[in-house]
Amino acid sequence: MDKLGINLGFLLFQIFNFLILMILLYAFAYHPIVRMLENRRQKIAQGNEDARIAGEARANAEKEAARIIAEAQSKAGQMVREATERAELAAKDVRAATEAEAGKARESALAEVGEERNRILGDLRGQVAALSIAATQKLIGEALDEKRQHALINDFFSGVKSGKVVALEGAQVSGASADVTSALPLTKDEQEKVKKDVLAKMGKQASVTFRVDPAILGGLVLRVGDKVLDGSVAAQLEGLRQSLK
Repeated sequence: MDKLGINLGFLLFQIFNFLILMILLYAFAYHPIVRMLENRRQKIAQGNEDARIAGEARANAEKEAARIIAEAQSKAGQMVREATERAELAAKDVRAATEAEAGKARESALAEVGEERNRILGDLRGQVAALSIAATQKLIGEALDEKRQHALINDFFSGVKSGKVVALEGAQVSGASADVTSALPLTKDEQEKVKKDVLAKMGKQASVTFRVDPAILGGLVLRVGDKVLDGSVAAQLEGLRQSLK
């Protein structure tokens, strides 16, 4: 070793110092560095895992939010449709109620007009009767007693003679209802006589309604189904006109 220029003691001393340095480096430098690197690696791995979990949570939250929004939109749409339908139904009900009220008001007004018309015609009946009696007296040149006067006038307007409806004499009628038209409103007593005679022909179950049409001048027009029995003065005058042609 001396020939090679190597001092064995010094070499051993250097080797010993190197080993001590290695031990010190391993104990105080390498091991802490390795431990620090391992901790850092674990932290990075944990961070990546946390990031992955956070990403999944965010994705799940976005999906849940989208689902909730879709459900809310669907429910809102359904509520809007239901509200629209309810509003339309309410509007229809209001229109129907308004039309019904208008119809009732119109019917009431027509009824009032009809009643007023019949009242005026009823008042006119007395005037027509007086004029007719005066004309008759002048025509025949003699006075009629009051009872006879009223009987003639009543027969003329009611179309009833001796308690029987003139238009029904010899007629065969049947049906569920009869419509009776007079020139002027009939009195209650006259209506009862007409109704009694009509029901005697048609049966007790039939119904009788009364109308007023001054155009027929006098007498009665009865309509039973499609059958018309015209005993009016207007029809008699028309027949007379035709016969004189």
